[in-house]
Amino acid sequence: MSSHSASARIRAVLLKEFVQMRRDRLTFAMILGIPILQLVLFGYAINTDPKHLPTGIVMADNGPVARAIVAGMQTSGYYSIRRNLSEAEARHALADGSLAFVITVPTGFHRDLVRGLGAQIVVEADASDPTASANAIAALPEIVSRAVAASMDGAAAANAGAHSAAAELVVHRHYNPERITAYNIVPGLIGVILTMTATLMTALALTRETERGTMENLLAMPLRPVEIMIGKIVPYIGVGFLQVAVILSAAWVLFSVPMEGSLLLLLSAVLLFIAANVTLGYTFSTLARSQLQAMQMTVFFFLPSILLSGFMFPFRGMPVWAQAIGQGLPLTHFLRAVRGIMLKGNDALQTLPHLWPVAAFLLVIGTIALLRFRRTLD
Repeated sequence: MSSHSASARIRAVLLKEFVQMRRDRLTFAMILGIPILQLVLFGYAINTDPKHLPTGIVMADNGPVARAIVAGMQTSGYYSIRRNLSEAEARHALADGSLAFVITVPTGFHRDLVRGLGAQIVVEADASDPTASANAIAALPEIVSRAVAASMDGAAAANAGAHSAAAELVVHRHYNPERITAYNIVPGLIGVILTMTATLMTALALTRETERGTMENLLAMPLRPVEIMIGKIVPYIGVGFLQVAVILSAAWVLFSVPMEGSLLLLLSAVLLFIAANVTLGYTFSTLARSQLQAMQMTVFFFLPSILLSGFMFPFRGMPVWAQAIGQGLPLTHFLRAVRGIMLKGNDALQTLPHLWPVAAFLLVIGTIALLRFRRTLD
């Protein structure tokens, strides 16, 4: 009899839990959504062998061998060729991140190749992310050798083949020549840590007021919604700067990460990014009914941010649809800005194109937060 009663009580508890799960739609969506999201992102979006990398060609010698080399690079799939660039244009594009490689074919290349005088091709690579450029650089020697063999014939080919340095590749890895992973990862950690902590801490702020029953006191004060929002998020901006100070100190003391650009410009970018994340967290707090739901929303935002921003995997290796999603995430643009300032020494004009999307995100999310905020409890 007692056994039957125990099983009945267990069934009652089970039924109650299933009913509760059905009512908590956000939790149920998370249970199904996170595995599906991970399967899609890891299965389709993540690629550690990026192709079609933007490559500028500075062609000072437009001979047949040089044209064959450029055609071979295009055919390989690793390079997306931009022709007819000047040296100044190419180097500026390499610094601001719009080009991954600059290939320079110097004057007299074809003549030196025919005479066996050690013709050179200069390859300049953006090595701020060593993983993104490694395979493309490794494929170049084979591309060049095949192009030379296919373009030269007769005595010229025999003469060139007699010299091992007939078509030499000179590779310059800019911004991280030693390919130290920490130079890429540690600056990115500023954005990743702030995305998680600033969003989460602020998301819990308003929901904590509701759960503790102190929201009534807050709403009774003669405050406008924008004043309440500013009062809620400013302390967490200060906490974010404290975290940044710890990360930067570790970056310089422990990992010797260079600081090529302006510290003031870096801190300005950090301020904008923190403001965007704490405002997003405040928006989550206006949508969530509990701290648990606020945490779930933060996790659901954080997962695609860390996977599609270019922090863990090369951004250019992702398919077009994944890059489109990544472009809508503030972390994507902040990573480009902070790495550009710290590793490349980018100035304000070079950094601004990476910051205005963060500012636009802040404006949109701030507007949503103000519209969602309710002056009275439901």
